[in-house]
Amino acid sequence: MRALVVVPTYNEIATLERVVRGALAAAGDLDVLVVDDGSPDGTGDLADRLAAESARVQVLHRAGKSGLGSAYKQGFAWGLDRGYDVLCEMDADLSHDPADLARLLAALDGADLAIGSRYVPGGGVVDWPLHRRMLSRAGNLYFRVCTRLPVADATAGFRAYRRPVIEEVGLASLRAEGYAFQLEMALRTWRLGFVIAEVPITFVERSEGASKISRTIVIEALWRAVLWGLRGPRRAAPRHPRSAAP
Repeated sequence: MRALVVVPTYNEIATLERVVRGALAAAGDLDVLVVDDGSPDGTGDLADRLAAESARVQVLHRAGKSGLGSAYKQGFAWGLDRGYDVLCEMDADLSHDPADLARLLAALDGADLAIGSRYVPGGGVVDWPLHRRMLSRAGNLYFRVCTRLPVADATAGFRAYRRPVIEEVGLASLRAEGYAFQLEMALRTWRLGFVIAEVPITFVERSEGASKISRTIVIEALWRAVLWGLRGPRRAAPRHPRSAAP
Protein backbone atom coordinates (compact mmCIF):
# COMPACT_ATOMS: atom_id res chain seq x y z
CA MET A 1 0.00 0.00 0.00
CA ARG A 2 1.27 3.46 -0.90
CA ALA A 3 1.00 5.65 2.17
CA LEU A 4 1.24 9.40 2.65
CA VAL A 5 1.93 11.03 6.02
CA VAL A 6 0.45 14.53 6.28
CA VAL A 7 2.37 16.69 8.78
CA PRO A 8 0.87 20.14 9.51
CA THR A 9 3.43 22.68 10.74
CA TYR A 10 3.58 26.09 12.30
CA ASN A 11 6.90 27.06 13.90
CA GLU A 12 8.26 23.51 14.18
CA ILE A 13 11.79 24.13 12.86
CA ALA A 14 13.43 22.48 15.90
CA THR A 15 11.84 19.07 15.34
CA LEU A 16 10.62 18.81 11.74
CA GLU A 17 13.75 17.27 10.26
CA ARG A 18 13.80 14.46 12.83
CA VAL A 19 10.10 13.82 12.25
CA VAL A 20 10.45 13.63 8.46
CA ARG A 21 13.55 11.46 8.48
CA GLY A 22 12.00 9.16 11.08
CA ALA A 23 8.83 8.79 9.03
CA LEU A 24 10.76 7.95 5.86
CA ALA A 25 12.72 5.30 7.76
CA ALA A 26 9.58 3.72 9.21
CA ALA A 27 8.35 2.20 5.93
CA GLY A 28 9.74 2.06 2.42
CA ASP A 29 6.51 2.76 0.55
CA LEU A 30 5.66 5.86 2.55
CA ASP A 31 5.95 9.53 1.57
CA VAL A 32 5.66 12.72 3.61
CA LEU A 33 3.66 15.86 2.85
CA VAL A 34 4.46 18.88 5.01
CA VAL A 35 1.61 21.42 5.13
CA ASP A 36 3.13 24.63 6.45
CA ASP A 37 1.00 27.59 7.52
CA GLY A 38 3.49 30.32 6.71
CA SER A 39 5.72 29.63 9.73
CA PRO A 40 7.73 32.77 10.54
CA ASP A 41 10.55 30.70 12.09
CA GLY A 42 11.64 29.19 8.76
CA THR A 43 9.91 25.82 9.05
CA GLY A 44 8.67 26.11 5.47
CA ASP A 45 12.18 26.75 4.16
CA LEU A 46 13.48 23.72 6.04
CA ALA A 47 10.68 21.62 4.55
CA ASP A 48 11.71 22.79 1.08
CA ARG A 49 15.31 21.73 1.74
CA LEU A 50 14.17 18.29 2.86
CA ALA A 51 12.01 17.99 -0.26
CA ALA A 52 15.00 18.92 -2.42
CA GLU A 53 16.93 16.04 -0.87
CA SER A 54 14.25 13.39 -1.35
CA ALA A 55 11.50 12.81 -3.90
CA ARG A 56 9.52 11.19 -1.06
CA VAL A 57 9.01 14.58 0.61
CA GLN A 58 6.61 17.23 -0.68
CA VAL A 59 5.53 20.60 0.72
CA LEU A 60 2.34 22.64 0.60
CA HIS A 61 2.80 26.27 1.59
CA ARG A 62 -0.22 28.14 2.94
CA ALA A 63 -0.42 31.87 3.48
CA GLY A 64 -1.14 31.76 7.21
CA LYS A 65 -2.65 29.83 10.10
CA SER A 66 -5.88 28.30 8.83
CA GLY A 67 -6.47 25.57 11.38
CA LEU A 68 -5.53 21.95 11.87
CA GLY A 69 -8.67 20.65 10.21
CA SER A 70 -8.18 22.58 7.01
CA ALA A 71 -4.51 21.51 6.85
CA TYR A 72 -5.50 17.85 7.01
CA LYS A 73 -8.34 18.29 4.53
CA GLN A 74 -6.02 19.95 2.04
CA GLY A 75 -3.32 17.36 2.63
CA PHE A 76 -5.72 14.43 2.28
CA ALA A 77 -7.16 15.88 -0.94
CA TRP A 78 -3.62 16.20 -2.29
CA GLY A 79 -2.97 12.55 -1.46
CA LEU A 80 -6.22 11.31 -2.96
CA ASP A 81 -5.49 13.16 -6.20
CA ARG A 82 -2.17 11.32 -6.42
CA GLY A 83 -3.52 7.85 -5.82
CA TYR A 84 -2.30 7.05 -2.30
CA ASP A 85 -3.93 4.02 -0.66
CA VAL A 86 -3.42 5.21 2.94
CA LEU A 87 -3.50 8.73 4.41
CA CYS A 88 -1.80 9.24 7.78
CA GLU A 89 -1.70 12.04 10.35
CA MET A 90 1.22 12.86 12.61
CA ASP A 91 2.30 15.82 14.73
CA ALA A 92 5.51 17.65 13.88
CA ASP A 93 6.73 18.09 17.46
CA LEU A 94 7.95 14.51 18.16
CA SER A 95 5.03 13.83 20.49
CA HIS A 96 4.46 10.86 18.20
CA ASP A 97 7.32 8.46 17.54
CA PRO A 98 7.67 8.20 13.74
CA ALA A 99 8.82 4.60 14.12
CA ASP A 100 5.28 3.73 15.30
CA LEU A 101 3.98 4.43 11.79
CA ALA A 102 4.94 0.87 10.88
CA ARG A 103 2.60 -0.49 13.58
CA LEU A 104 -0.26 1.77 12.47
CA LEU A 105 0.10 0.57 8.88
CA ALA A 106 0.24 -3.05 10.02
CA ALA A 107 -3.00 -2.57 11.99
CA LEU A 108 -4.79 -1.72 8.74
CA ASP A 109 -4.63 -5.41 7.85
CA GLY A 110 -7.70 -5.75 10.08
CA ALA A 111 -9.15 -2.24 10.14
CA ASP A 112 -10.02 0.79 8.07
CA LEU A 113 -8.71 3.37 10.56
CA ALA A 114 -5.82 2.77 12.94
CA ILE A 115 -5.47 5.22 15.84
CA GLY A 116 -2.32 5.56 17.90
CA SER A 117 -3.94 5.45 21.33
CA ARG A 118 -2.68 6.64 24.71
CA TYR A 119 -5.55 5.06 26.60
CA VAL A 120 -5.58 1.38 25.68
CA PRO A 121 -3.45 -1.24 27.48
CA GLY A 122 0.18 -0.66 26.59
CA GLY A 123 -0.33 3.04 25.79
CA GLY A 124 0.71 5.97 27.92
CA VAL A 125 1.74 9.59 28.29
CA VAL A 126 5.15 10.96 29.31
CA ASP A 127 5.85 14.35 30.93
CA TRP A 128 2.25 15.49 31.33
CA PRO A 129 1.19 16.94 34.70
CA LEU A 130 -1.72 15.30 36.49
CA HIS A 131 -4.24 18.01 35.56
CA ARG A 132 -3.40 17.60 31.85
CA ARG A 133 -3.90 13.83 32.03
CA MET A 134 -7.22 14.26 33.82
CA LEU A 135 -8.42 16.85 31.30
CA SER A 136 -7.55 14.61 28.36
CA ARG A 137 -9.23 11.54 29.82
CA ALA A 138 -12.28 13.58 30.83
CA GLY A 139 -12.53 14.97 27.31
CA ASN A 140 -12.52 11.51 25.78
CA LEU A 141 -15.10 10.27 28.30
CA TYR A 142 -17.29 13.31 27.57
CA PHE A 143 -17.17 12.55 23.84
CA ARG A 144 -18.01 8.86 24.37
CA VAL A 145 -21.01 9.79 26.51
CA CYS A 146 -22.25 12.35 23.97
CA THR A 147 -21.89 10.14 20.89
CA ARG A 148 -21.36 6.53 22.10
CA LEU A 149 -18.28 6.27 19.92
CA PRO A 150 -16.46 3.17 21.27
CA VAL A 151 -12.96 4.64 21.04
CA ALA A 152 -10.73 5.24 24.06
CA ASP A 153 -8.65 8.02 22.49
CA ALA A 154 -10.84 9.86 19.99
CA THR A 155 -8.80 13.06 20.36
CA ALA A 156 -5.59 11.36 19.21
CA GLY A 157 -3.84 12.92 16.23
CA PHE A 158 -1.68 9.95 15.20
CA ARG A 159 -3.68 7.95 12.65
CA ALA A 160 -3.74 5.96 9.42
CA TYR A 161 -6.85 5.88 7.22
CA ARG A 162 -7.52 3.61 4.29
CA ARG A 163 -8.44 5.59 1.19
CA PRO A 164 -12.12 4.49 1.07
CA VAL A 165 -12.73 6.01 4.51
CA ILE A 166 -11.61 9.46 3.38
CA GLU A 167 -13.61 9.17 0.16
CA GLU A 168 -16.81 8.07 1.89
CA VAL A 169 -16.57 10.62 4.71
CA GLY A 170 -16.32 13.40 2.13
CA LEU A 171 -13.73 16.07 2.91
CA ALA A 172 -15.93 18.91 1.66
CA SER A 173 -18.64 18.04 4.19
CA LEU A 174 -16.38 18.27 7.27
CA ARG A 175 -17.01 21.31 9.42
CA ALA A 176 -14.73 21.02 12.45
CA GLU A 177 -11.44 22.83 12.83
CA GLY A 178 -8.85 22.50 15.55
CA TYR A 179 -8.76 19.22 17.43
CA ALA A 180 -12.49 18.73 16.92
CA PHE A 181 -11.47 17.59 13.44
CA GLN A 182 -10.08 14.40 14.98
CA LEU A 183 -13.37 13.79 16.79
CA GLU A 184 -15.47 14.37 13.68
CA MET A 185 -13.35 12.05 11.55
CA ALA A 186 -13.43 9.20 14.07
CA LEU A 187 -17.17 9.59 14.62
CA ARG A 188 -18.03 9.64 10.93
CA THR A 189 -15.76 6.66 10.25
CA TRP A 190 -17.57 4.61 12.89
CA ARG A 191 -21.06 5.75 11.91
CA LEU A 192 -20.42 4.76 8.29
CA GLY A 193 -19.68 1.19 9.32
CA PHE A 194 -15.90 1.20 8.96
CA VAL A 195 -13.73 -0.64 11.48
CA ILE A 196 -11.48 1.27 13.90
CA ALA A 197 -8.46 -0.26 15.64
CA GLU A 198 -6.52 1.37 18.47
CA VAL A 199 -2.78 0.74 18.60
CA PRO A 200 -1.05 1.49 21.91
CA ILE A 201 1.55 4.27 21.72
CA THR A 202 3.52 6.37 24.16
CA PHE A 203 2.79 10.06 23.72
CA VAL A 204 5.66 12.34 24.78
CA GLU A 205 5.04 15.98 25.63
CA ARG A 206 6.82 18.32 23.25
CA SER A 207 10.26 19.50 24.37
CA GLU A 208 10.53 22.26 21.74
CA GLY A 209 8.12 24.99 20.66
CA ALA A 210 4.71 25.89 22.05
CA SER A 211 1.42 23.99 22.18
CA LYS A 212 -1.22 25.07 19.65
CA ILE A 213 -4.17 24.20 21.91
CA SER A 214 -6.27 27.23 22.84
CA ARG A 215 -9.48 27.88 24.74
CA THR A 216 -11.28 28.37 21.41
CA ILE A 217 -10.20 24.92 20.24
CA VAL A 218 -11.44 23.29 23.46
CA ILE A 219 -14.79 25.11 23.36
CA GLU A 220 -15.35 24.07 19.74
CA ALA A 221 -14.79 20.42 20.64
CA LEU A 222 -17.20 20.63 23.59
CA TRP A 223 -20.16 22.16 21.75
CA ARG A 224 -19.68 20.08 18.61
CA ALA A 225 -19.70 16.87 20.67
CA VAL A 226 -23.12 17.76 22.08
CA LEU A 227 -24.42 18.75 18.65
CA TRP A 228 -23.20 15.53 16.99
CA GLY A 229 -24.68 13.47 19.80
CA LEU A 230 -28.09 15.14 19.51
CA ARG A 231 -28.18 14.81 15.74
CA GLY A 232 -27.11 11.16 15.87
CA PRO A 233 -27.11 8.43 15.00
CA ARG A 234 -25.60 7.14 18.21
CA ARG A 235 -24.70 3.81 16.64
CA ALA A 236 -22.66 2.39 13.80
CA ALA A 237 -24.16 1.41 10.46
CA PRO A 238 -23.75 -2.19 9.26
CA ARG A 239 -20.29 -2.97 7.95
CA HIS A 240 -19.55 -0.65 5.05
CA PRO A 241 -19.25 -2.50 1.70
CA ARG A 242 -15.89 -0.79 1.10
CA SER A 243 -14.46 -1.84 4.46
CA ALA A 244 -11.26 -3.83 4.12
CA ALA A 245 -11.57 -5.39 7.56
CA PRO A 246 -12.06 -9.17 7.58
